[in-house]
Amino acid sequence: MIATRDLAVAYGGRTVVRKASVEAKPGCVLALVGPSGSGKTSFLTALNRLTDMIPGASVSGRVTFDGRDIHDLFPTSAELRRHVGMIFQKPNPFAMSIRRNIELALFEHGERRRGELRRITESVLRDVGLWDEVHDRLDHSALDLSGGQQQRLCIARALALRPRVLLMDEPCSALDPIAAERVEGLIRAMRGHYTIVIVTHNLAQARRLSDHVAVFWMRDGAGEIIEQGETGAVFERSSHEVVASYLSGRRG
Repeated sequence: MIATRDLAVAYGGRTVVRKASVEAKPGCVLALVGPSGSGKTSFLTALNRLTDMIPGASVSGRVTFDGRDIHDLFPTSAELRRHVGMIFQKPNPFAMSIRRNIELALFEHGERRRGELRRITESVLRDVGLWDEVHDRLDHSALDLSGGQQQRLCIARALALRPRVLLMDEPCSALDPIAAERVEGLIRAMRGHYTIVIVTHNLAQARRLSDHVAVFWMRDGAGEIIEQGETGAVFERSSHEVVASYLSGRRG
């Protein structure tokens, strides 16, 4: 589905990710784990060209979507992001109504039919378990929602465009345990329907949610993928001493 080959990311000439190659398979969850500062988020944002918005950032190597280079397949970064959505660590709803948070994404991609806007809004809010909680206050500010509700609204906003890939940067880390559990349940429900790439520092979460895992580590000042594979195999039978120590909690 989405894959990289020798992907490198640099800021102001300083390399933060070096030659990272990995594939997120269709309908599966790929977890990116590793110590803070090892390049996971920089790698993730390069997958849908959010790095284009960072002054001094440069990306080399290839990102492919269904086997084709994203620069060839999608003429603009906006078109790419329609197919590859992003969920950030801190919920970031727009300072407008719940309804408008969903509709704005659709407006930007040409959908203007009122009936279709209503249908999609209800559909995606049901998908994330929010409809019953907010259906009678869709015109209230999204900022009045709890943190967990805001994060689910952000996921619904991304789903409104029907992406095939969802990128998630520590989507539960800013939430309380109950809200985090609901988001985890949502990720499990989306498996099979979407390809998901998730950055997490919660190793237990990575093990619970993912089908495959890629372990990032710092080498010579830049992050590299030092091991990857099926989650159970990497966690239980890693032959890489550093990885085994990190995943067991003896090193990090």
